[in-house]
Amino acid sequence: MAGTTSQPTSRTRSWWGWGWADAHPDDAECTAMGALLPGTLGRPLPVPRVSDLEIAGPAAEPPQSLAHLVSTDREDRAAHCMGKAYRDVARALRGRPGRIPDLVARPTDDRDVADLLDWAGERQVAVVPYGGGSSVTGGVEYRGDTHRAVMSLDLTAMGRVLEVDAEGRAARIQAGTLGPSLEDQLRPYGLTLRHFPQSFEFSTLGGWLATRAGGHYATGRTHIDDFVQSLRVVTPAGTSSSWRLPASGAGPSPDRLFLGSEGALGVITEAWVRLQERPRHKASAAVAFADFEGALRAVRALAQSDLSPANCRLLDSGEAALSGAAHDGSSVLVLGFESADEPVAARLERAVALARSHGGRYGGADGAGGGGEGAVSAWRSAFLRMPYLRDGLARMGAVVETFETAATWDRIPGLIDEVRREVGAAAIKATGHPATVNCRLTHVYPDGAAPYFTVLAAGRAGDEVAVWDELKAVASEVLHRHRATITHHHAVGRDHRPDYDRQRPEPFALALRAAKGALDPRGILNPGVLVD
Repeated sequence: MAGTTSQPTSRTRSWWGWGWADAHPDDAECTAMGALLPGTLGRPLPVPRVSDLEIAGPAAEPPQSLAHLVSTDREDRAAHCMGKAYRDVARALRGRPGRIPDLVARPTDDRDVADLLDWAGERQVAVVPYGGGSSVTGGVEYRGDTHRAVMSLDLTAMGRVLEVDAEGRAARIQAGTLGPSLEDQLRPYGLTLRHFPQSFEFSTLGGWLATRAGGHYATGRTHIDDFVQSLRVVTPAGTSSSWRLPASGAGPSPDRLFLGSEGALGVITEAWVRLQERPRHKASAAVAFADFEGALRAVRALAQSDLSPANCRLLDSGEAALSGAAHDGSSVLVLGFESADEPVAARLERAVALARSHGGRYGGADGAGGGGEGAVSAWRSAFLRMPYLRDGLARMGAVVETFETAATWDRIPGLIDEVRREVGAAAIKATGHPATVNCRLTHVYPDGAAPYFTVLAAGRAGDEVAVWDELKAVASEVLHRHRATITHHHAVGRDHRPDYDRQRPEPFALALRAAKGALDPRGILNPGVLVD
């Protein structure tokens, strides 16, 4: 059975910043936030307007047979010129968004994708696949000048759940399906993909697959890789369609070639994905720790237990204060359990008892230390609101960005300490003002964890991007020193490319370059991503 797409919203997406245009902080809120951070501007930068940008006419024109799929509208082109990283927002605020695509194409099926790729290859037009545009690593923009023109290939017109196998709990879904629409179409079947990244509202299944996205859940199946049965990918060399299988040992996996390929090897157009019943039983709690080291030991014990919490997110004291989860200097462990078929209160009680054995203080369900508003609720609200607040602080000239990694447990304490210390020192050197460097663990495994860092620092007026690049370079060196990955779930894009080149084995790079040459011989697919 096939689903139908949900009705489009009447709200407007922000072309320059995160999410909905009407959800951004106003000037007064921006000013109030900026007053809390030394070295920011006296008043917010104006909200950028597309009408103020210098946008040249398109450098290429599609043939009549494809014209109905292509837009050259200025607003449309500007909205597809970059992702939603801090450096993207800062560039837009300063009127320097980078190369604006000449064309925005919206294919409706595989044939359209193939025809657009054929034309682009003949005309040397770079093609940048685009889902929800939520990339925070420079994954959906073109950098350089070696192609005649640039086309953003927006997949969101391919937004349907095509088939549901309720008995096998799987569905065939088009890659351009946005998160909310995907879940809306599965809801009548009582099924869910259960993949909820922070960008859920503004990202697509194809984007998750192309970036090997991590979901909200901290343990168990959380990376999108875990849900894939098969992929369909259109490349300039032909269409790859793997068999739908529960498992296979037949050679290297064809799906693994395209998972995480970021549109550099082909355009993912649909996938069979594993589903599960929608949870009916949920329970959450928060445990406070005076000692961050004790909290790390508690989380490691939980990850190595058989409890499998859906949420096991550790906030250091700075992150806990920033989210409103605690204001007494405590670190906070946010725990959550859920199940489709049995109550989870007993599992939550066992998890809390384990955390308390490592020095945790528990003040009751949905609360930490009994401190007013439930810490879980406070954290959840802050989690959803934070990208908008980041953009508000960016308007005040602040540098506000996050980066994430993963490492084995033996490296985690030293890694976190050195990132805090060295990025903090680099911020003082770059701006003359101290910075806040917070950390939380977003995903935990029996053998390691994924630290996620938030940096709040003063900028240099008109040079904010350079400040962030300096801080990121220092952080990347710390990660490399500890053999921590350059990205756990945000993809490589263009921003992480130099460090990805250092991380991957050279024989693998050789094979990847060969695959790129075979599948994209004219080099039009997302140039500069993963390989040259």
